[in-house]
Amino acid sequence: MRLIVTAAMLFAASPAIGQARPGALKTFSDWAVGCDNTHRCTLTSLAPERAPVSGYTVAITRAAGAAGGYEISVGNTGDGAAPIALRVGAQRFAVAGSGLAGASAARIVAALTGARTLVLVGRAGKPLDTVSLAGISAALRYVDAVQHRVGTVTAAVAKGRNAAATVPPAPAAPIIRARALTGTPARLTKAQVAAMKRTARCEAPPSPDVDWSPVVSAVGGGVSLAVLPCSAGAYNVNGALFVIRGNRVTPAQTDAPAGFEASGADPETPVPSVVNGRVENGVLTSYAKGRGLGDCGVSQAFAWDGTRLRLIEQAEMSECRGNPNFIRTWTARVERP
Repeated sequence: MRLIVTAAMLFAASPAIGQARPGALKTFSDWAVGCDNTHRCTLTSLAPERAPVSGYTVAITRAAGAAGGYEISVGNTGDGAAPIALRVGAQRFAVAGSGLAGASAARIVAALTGARTLVLVGRAGKPLDTVSLAGISAALRYVDAVQHRVGTVTAAVAKGRNAAATVPPAPAAPIIRARALTGTPARLTKAQVAAMKRTARCEAPPSPDVDWSPVVSAVGGGVSLAVLPCSAGAYNVNGALFVIRGNRVTPAQTDAPAGFEASGADPETPVPSVVNGRVENGVLTSYAKGRGLGDCGVSQAFAWDGTRLRLIEQAEMSECRGNPNFIRTWTARVERP
């Protein structure tokens, strides 16, 4: 099952001021891959089409730059035993904790490119699961291209003779200068809430499972942010976003598609919105689930900079194939006074 996700073209140009452009996701057979704006790339295993979901997952992350190394993590969404080793063909690699890094991880990646399966090994040498490697070489080649490693000694697949020094450094993450968290949340009148519902075209029916009252949080500078529940499904509550300055209530602005819009789905409201939104420590989060298992969708975090909500992190998974570990496609640093 595939969740259609729309995203800006991958790093086609530098982001314009005030715009966030999350990276695109790619799928190569049984592996998904994506990179963020610092060119940090992650590959994640997927359950083969029409195969049962085992609960075990594997992720490979590589930082950009000449010295960018690998990190390999093994996840377990079920109650199975933790693997103590990975076996690729005749080669066996011990696992410490939940993964590997450094030279050990690099050796495993080198072995994976020429293999068909990765076996997760438990105690006493018992196989716990077999992970398909179909598509992993193409996914690693994609990372080589994004990180400008093609033709260099640092490439995983597209190797060449060029020195590591020819690989460019990682792009810097943007800095979001958020407002200091001062003030108290505004109190909305019934008339204001009714006007907000009309503006957002909310038609939320009564439900014992959802509190349809707006959640208001102070975000600094005398401004409050309201998340107004507008519609709900089995596991998603869509909340319209409004900014409150004194007695004035206006739709919030974001520097990137938010909520359902970020997943390519219809947000069902003309007002910027988030899904399952909450505000904590001045950060607004959204988690649009593609299905109940939580193995696909888009998660986001925003911070208020005094004029709009700025995207500070986005992670997503476009394939609903048993891996709940979303791939980071955008990151930013937040600084507050």
